[in-house]
Amino acid sequence: MFTVFFRTILIYVIILIVMRLMGKREIGQLSVFDLVVAIMIAEVAVFPMEDLTIPLYMGLLPLFVLAGAEILLSWLCLRFTFFRRITDGYPSVLIFKGKVNEKEMRKQRYNINDLIGQLRQKSIFNISDVEYAILETSGDLSVMVKNTKRPVNPEDLNISPLAEDIPVPLILDGAVLQKNLDYLGLTRSWLEEELKVNELDVKEIIYANLDSQGQLYISEKDSSGRNSDKGNRRPVF
Repeated sequence: MFTVFFRTILIYVIILIVMRLMGKREIGQLSVFDLVVAIMIAEVAVFPMEDLTIPLYMGLLPLFVLAGAEILLSWLCLRFTFFRRITDGYPSVLIFKGKVNEKEMRKQRYNINDLIGQLRQKSIFNISDVEYAILETSGDLSVMVKNTKRPVNPEDLNISPLAEDIPVPLILDGAVLQKNLDYLGLTRSWLEEELKVNELDVKEIIYANLDSQGQLYISEKDSSGRNSDKGNRRPVF
C-alpha cells in the first residue's frame, strides 16, 4: 500500500513538473504532436503504478524523454519554418469573402454542422454575417464578421474614451493583497476605511479590486458559504 501511494504521489509531481517544463502552450492549444505527447505521457505514467515489479526509474525515464522531445521540437519549430509546417500545418480558410469554401472543408473532413456549431459558440447565428472563418491548427475557429455587422466602437463615433488599465485585486478570499496596495501607493488603513463606509470587514470579502477609474468593486461572502456579488461600486477620490 505504501509503495503504491508513494509511486502515485511521486509520478503525479513528476508529471506536473514535466508539463510545466513543456510550457503553457501545451495547455492553451494542442497541435497534433502535442496531443500525441499528452496521450503518451498519460499512458506511460500508469505502468509503474499498476505493475510494482517495474523499477521506478524505468517509469520516469520515458516521461523525461517525451518532455525532452517536445521541448526540442518546440525549439526547432521556433527556429525553422520547415518543422513548424510538419508538426502544426497551416490554418484552413473555411469561409472566404462570405462564401463557404467547400473544397477546404472536405479536405479537413469538416462538415457544415461543425462550422455552424462553432460559429454559434462565438455568438454568430447567421452564417451570412461572416466575412472570413479560419480553422486554426489547434482546432479553434477564428472569425471575422462583415464590417456592417460589427458592433459600433468609440472610434466609429469619433469618441476618445479615457485610458483603461487592468483592475488590480486588493482582497482575495478575505486576505488583503499588500503587494498590490503598495503597487498602487495605497495603505491598508485606506482600504479598511473604504470598507467601513459599507460596514464591511476584510474577512467578509471574497474579492475586491480597484479599476483604473478609481472605482472600488466589492464582492461579499455569503453567510451560507456561497458567494453573494452585490456589485457595490463607489468612486474613490
